[in-house]
Amino acid sequence: MSESVLPVSAQGVAALLNEIGQRMELGGESPFKSRTYFSAAENLLAHSVPLAQVVAQGKLKSISGVGEGIAEKIIKLHKTGTHPTLEFLREQFPAGVLDLMKIPGLGPKKAAALYQSLKIASLADLEAACLAEKLAAEKGFGAKLQAKILESLAFQKRNEGLVKINVGHTRAFASSRALRGRHPSIKDVIPAGDVRRGCEVCGPVDLVVVMDDETADAVLESSAEFRVTISPSKSLGAALLFATGTDGHVSTLRALAHAKGIELTPESMRRGTDELPCSTEAEIYAALGLHFIEPELREGRGEIERAKLSACPRLIEDKDLRGILHCHTVFSDGANTLDEMAEATRKLGFEYFGVCDHSQSAAYAGGMRIEKVRAQHALADELNRGYHGKRFRVFKGVESDILEDGALDYPAEQLDAFDFIVASVHSRFQLDRAAQTARIINAVSNPHTTILGHATGRLLLQREPYDVDVEAVLQACGEHGVAVEINADPHRLDLDWRWHQRALELGCMLAINPDAHDTAGLLNQKWGVINARKGGVEAKHVLNCMDLAGIEKHFEKRKQAARG
Repeated sequence: MSESVLPVSAQGVAALLNEIGQRMELGGESPFKSRTYFSAAENLLAHSVPLAQVVAQGKLKSISGVGEGIAEKIIKLHKTGTHPTLEFLREQFPAGVLDLMKIPGLGPKKAAALYQSLKIASLADLEAACLAEKLAAEKGFGAKLQAKILESLAFQKRNEGLVKINVGHTRAFASSRALRGRHPSIKDVIPAGDVRRGCEVCGPVDLVVVMDDETADAVLESSAEFRVTISPSKSLGAALLFATGTDGHVSTLRALAHAKGIELTPESMRRGTDELPCSTEAEIYAALGLHFIEPELREGRGEIERAKLSACPRLIEDKDLRGILHCHTVFSDGANTLDEMAEATRKLGFEYFGVCDHSQSAAYAGGMRIEKVRAQHALADELNRGYHGKRFRVFKGVESDILEDGALDYPAEQLDAFDFIVASVHSRFQLDRAAQTARIINAVSNPHTTILGHATGRLLLQREPYDVDVEAVLQACGEHGVAVEINADPHRLDLDWRWHQRALELGCMLAINPDAHDTAGLLNQKWGVINARKGGVEAKHVLNCMDLAGIEKHFEKRKQAARG
């Protein structure tokens, strides 16, 4: 590749770092090595200082996850759009093979095998091979996986054009920054649509551009990357309202306005010839006799009727979280040590860190046998002695696999040694509805279980939830005092926000957990908070909004109950 005329943006460099990581996986490199590139890419996108400035000042290594080697690659990628390592890796597999890795059941090893044995180099090739029954006859694949792949390909087609929440936010705010420089009369650019509503998956970026100079409209046309609404300051509230809410929310508002003799449009709010103030959304809701409705709730799911009766409760905010639970370290499949994860959590201002490495049956993720658990607990005790007086504590947890019969993954005497236990399904996703439901209910009925992890097993835009009676599971969690996780990993966001209110009605607490596998993953909490807000959740409903003393009492009470 020849050198780029212009430097590559942070977004472009992050994409190239991700490509290096994916191609390393295809080539059989250690997952720990490839994960360093994924983490560096994510942290680069989250960095607030422009990449060109960071490079010029020689401060790349101040970004979490960027060491000497990756810093050198970022500089080269930024300046030229390529790197010898990337070009070497590109020679091994065509670009389309990367798409195969997105299909559940394939992964890097199987994607590489398909290319090497059948020359499958794209999703189109994969679909054609499945329809021709080629995978059914291929060693290591078979008819069952072939059918599953065809289902996954159909799933991908249904979700074409959608991206996960973290990608949607990155695109929206990058587009906002780019548009601000288009014309001097632009006062602000505000992301709207799916991003502002906190949707777990997002379509095209919606932006509201605030400007009072109508002559500049021509430089702000919508494109394939974003859809633009231009609004003067005086009608910004109306423009935001229409660009944010779903069709159901907006149409209900307009009908309510019409019944009150008000005409509501994206440009104005009028009663007859009188123009009503609509520079803010609050003015519009008030004019319609409604309490303010937070953007995340504007889905057309009865929120307008509720807003006629009472004010929306104060939804949870980032600042309400007091600790972080469910994180992984090098004791299983994490990239950082226990002390690194704990200290990073403390420096973020939290009061406690709950380690939850995988249990012994999770051989695929370096699950901990009992000897390893004891070593981790000894280290946690040592760290806690060092944290004495600093109002911070490491809790000894585990993410226990829920076995096929619903049992947890250690004998009772070992389970007693943990401060808390997150119980999760990681296998046998194809069990029928009755068996899967009974399995999970059995696990949450175990008095050792503190939190039910990622309750439906979904992977956004990759894998559907397994077939389970969510209502019955939530009811069991409520009955047994088991908190239900909102897994804040942007690939999961499970429990789905559409179930949050029902969980609360059934007496469940929720726990917003990052499922972090490195220090950068601790920041996943923000996606969980957004998702909880979308579900109408208040801080009082969230387990890790308890302060250190409160969570200590909660865990101790659960442990005493488990011991009988």
